[in-house]
Amino acid sequence: MASVVLMTVTTSLSTPPTNHPAALSDAPGWVAPALVANVVAQVGIIITGGLVRLTGSGLGCPTWPQCAPGSYTPTIEQAESYHKYIEFGNRLLTFVLAVVAVLCLYAVVKYLRRRHLIVAAGLVLAGIALQAGIGGITVLTALHPITVSIHFLVSAALVAAAAYLWFARNEPATPTHLLVPAAVNWLAWSTVAVAAVVLTLGTVVTGSGPHSGDADAPARYALDPRSISWLHADAVMLFIGLVVGTWVAVRLATRSAEAALTWRDVFLVTMAQGLVGYVQYFTSLPEVLVLAHMFGAAILVVVLTRAMLALRTSAVPQALQPQ
Repeated sequence: MASVVLMTVTTSLSTPPTNHPAALSDAPGWVAPALVANVVAQVGIIITGGLVRLTGSGLGCPTWPQCAPGSYTPTIEQAESYHKYIEFGNRLLTFVLAVVAVLCLYAVVKYLRRRHLIVAAGLVLAGIALQAGIGGITVLTALHPITVSIHFLVSAALVAAAAYLWFARNEPATPTHLLVPAAVNWLAWSTVAVAAVVLTLGTVVTGSGPHSGDADAPARYALDPRSISWLHADAVMLFIGLVVGTWVAVRLATRSAEAALTWRDVFLVTMAQGLVGYVQYFTSLPEVLVLAHMFGAAILVVVLTRAMLALRTSAVPQALQPQ
C-alpha cells in the first residue's frame, strides 16, 4: 500500500491536469522546481512535526520564541536531553519553508502573473507566519491538545494551498467552466467537507492517545481513545462512500479521462490510509505507523486538491456527455 501512495503522489506532481491551456508566460527553469519544493516542504513539516510529537520532544524547547531562557538555540545546561535538538530542528525548518514560499510568491508575481496564483502563494507565506505563532502558543500552553490539533489542521490547509499553486500553474486565468454537472461538483465539495471532518477527528484521536507530544507532561483530550477512534472510523467510511460516488459520477458525466483518474487516485490513497489506520489501531499505535498515517493524510490533501482542480477548465468545455 505504501508503494501505491508514493506512486500516486509522484504521478500527481509530475502530471498537471490536461484540461487547462498552457501557461501564457515563459518562466525560468527554477520556477517549476520551486513550486514542487513548496508542496514537498509543507508535507515535510507535517512529518517532522510528527517526529517531534512521537519522540516526546514537544517541549524540548520549553520557551518561545527562545529555545531556553536567554538563548534562541539549545544550551548544554538544558535538562531536555536530545529532545531539545529535535524540537529546535523543527523550528529551524520554518525558515526553510519561508524561503521557498518567498521564492514561489516572487515567481508568480513576476512570471506567472495570475491573480489566483498570487493569492495561493501569498496564503502559503502568510500561513507559515501564522504557524509560527500557533507553534509558540502550543509551547506556552504546554502542548494543549486543541492548539496541537489546530497546528496540524493549518498545516493541512497550507499543503492544499501549495498543491493548488502547483496544479493550477498552467491556468491562464481563474477557471469558470465546470467539466461536470453542478450536482456532481456539489458531491465533490461534500467529499472535501467530509475529508476535513476526518482530518479533524484524526487529530482528536491522536490527542486522546499515548502520543501527546511530551514524555513527562502528557496533555490529552479527556476522551475515551477507543470511542473517538471508532467515531473517526465511521467518518472514514462515509468519506470512502463519497469518494467512490464522486469517482463514478465523474466517470459517467464527463469525457475527461483525467478527471476520473484523479478521483481514482483519491480512492487509492484513501484505502491505503484506511489500512494503515486499522493496523496501527490493532497494534497499539506504534510510532512508525502513526507517522506513516500522518504522511498519508498529507498526501490525501494533495491528491484531493488535484482531483477538485480536474473538474474545471478555463476553456469553454464541450457538451457534457458520458464517455
